[in-house]
Amino acid sequence: MIHETIITTCTIDGVPHTAPMGVRFDEKEKGLAILSPFKPSRTLDNVLATRAAVINYTTDTRIFAGCVTGTQRDWPTCPATQVASVRLKESLAHTELTLDHITDDPQRPVLHMRCVHAETHAPFAGFNRAQAAVVEGAILVSRLFMLPADKIDREMAYLQIAIDKTAGPDELTAWNWITAAVQRFRNTGDAADKKAEPSTHTS
Repeated sequence: MIHETIITTCTIDGVPHTAPMGVRFDEKEKGLAILSPFKPSRTLDNVLATRAAVINYTTDTRIFAGCVTGTQRDWPTCPATQVASVRLKESLAHTELTLDHITDDPQRPVLHMRCVHAETHAPFAGFNRAQAAVVEGAILVSRLFMLPADKIDREMAYLQIAIDKTAGPDELTAWNWITAAVQRFRNTGDAADKKAEPSTHTS
């Protein structure tokens, strides 16, 4: 099972980085989380430098959309409790990780991370279809370069149904960022918002 989360890391100097990332938990060894960031990426660089990361559980889908579209990458963070990293200030819960070992790969090394601390900060209010649609839309944006245009159009049209029926203001904002990114890609070949912080691979 892959859990769609927000991973926060920081540099040795304490500069935070936020990235959406699917997380798996090792079924054979309890307490191990598995991250697979691409090379190159800031998340990978930061974990190798600090040996720490934080899994953030949030229903604020603007963070997913803002990061993948480049519209907004800087989200409020605060220091983690036990590891040399940061967590999202407004997360519902978070889990702190330390690097246990690495399975190297030329494209996506596997980081086996030990769960060392967890906290809950706010209740989970329930599932929302628009939030799920935004997460799916953000994943589509991250794959625009590899998927046919007609497949993108079909999936976006289907996701639009959940947006129209169940979205609140935050989901509408996030969805607008996603649709704008798709249009930018069609116009320029690049989904990133050039008015925002420039980046190469941000995962």
